[in-house]
Amino acid sequence: MRLSIVAVGRLGHGPERALVEDYLKRLAWPASVREIADRRARDPAERRRRETKRLLQAVPAGARIVALDRRGRTLSSEAFARRLGDWREGGVGELAFLIGGPEGLEPELLERAELVLSLGPMTWPHALARAMLAEQLYRAHSILSGHPYHRGAARN
Repeated sequence: MRLSIVAVGRLGHGPERALVEDYLKRLAWPASVREIADRRARDPAERRRRETKRLLQAVPAGARIVALDRRGRTLSSEAFARRLGDWREGGVGELAFLIGGPEGLEPELLERAELVLSLGPMTWPHALARAMLAEQLYRAHSILSGHPYHRGAARN
């Protein structure tokens, strides 16, 4: 199963990018990050429409969509791992995780998503949301493969 993180905005070469790259390179599944330039539109609704359109255009053909949105479902790490495992066992070849800009995502994208996922009720910078998602993808892989990474963190 291939994984893509498609996100609005560029991370630069800071610590957030290093975290994302570190977690994704640990995965046995191929994973990539596609960044969509955030175009400044004066009207927030227009900006959200443009960004959503560009995000959808960047989704690999045939990929299932997981949208990150503050109004989405919160899952435990174990439940997230089970969901990924079910998709993998069900023959899903690619998952695309979409992270919008400051204005969020259009309802049409949220309706197309297999899962609308929230990282919790707190507001996070988009750069940290990418790092947190990458860590949870690695944690899910660790859970599914029986690696001690998750069990060690659970004791803390």
